[in-house]
Amino acid sequence: MAVQTQRMTVEEFERFAERPENANRRLEDIGGEVVEVASNSYSSLVAGNILFAIKLHLRDSGLQGYVTGADGGYKVAGEDYLPDVGFIAKVRLPDPPHETWISLPPDLAVEVLSPSDKPDDTRIKLVHYLAAGTVVWVVDPDQKQVEVYTPGPAVKRLGEDDTLDGSDVLPGFTLAVKEIFPE
Repeated sequence: MAVQTQRMTVEEFERFAERPENANRRLEDIGGEVVEVASNSYSSLVAGNILFAIKLHLRDSGLQGYVTGADGGYKVAGEDYLPDVGFIAKVRLPDPPHETWISLPPDLAVEVLSPSDKPDDTRIKLVHYLAAGTVVWVVDPDQKQVEVYTPGPAVKRLGEDDTLDGSDVLPGFTLAVKEIFPE
């Protein structure tokens, strides 16, 4: 849901987002527009399952990094994004983040589609994530599929019978796509 139509600079967006009346709103800057991020319970369950699997993998593999949920913000191509799940390796961000918007793009961004998502906003974010070197998993709960975008190669579409892997971002990580969905 777009909050306003006048384009803002990133500095204007951050001042707008920090206003007291916006304290409880989840806002992103997509293409210079303020977009309020609204999800639903099912999409949140799906994102939670992915976050949990990644956290377990980090613990069990010894891989070091930070996993953020839907309130963890990242700066990507001069815009501010809130992926449903984000991962950034400790080698790139040595200390736990405390700022509202991590100044680096994530290594992995997971975007779980919800009814309020506008396709154009998702495409803009995909282009910016990929240009920043971020791997993106776009999860479609309705179709029960995951699209894997990596800088360079073509998109991989995975269905419920497939297995998602962490590629170079999360070495050794695997997750059956069917385990992402609560049913």
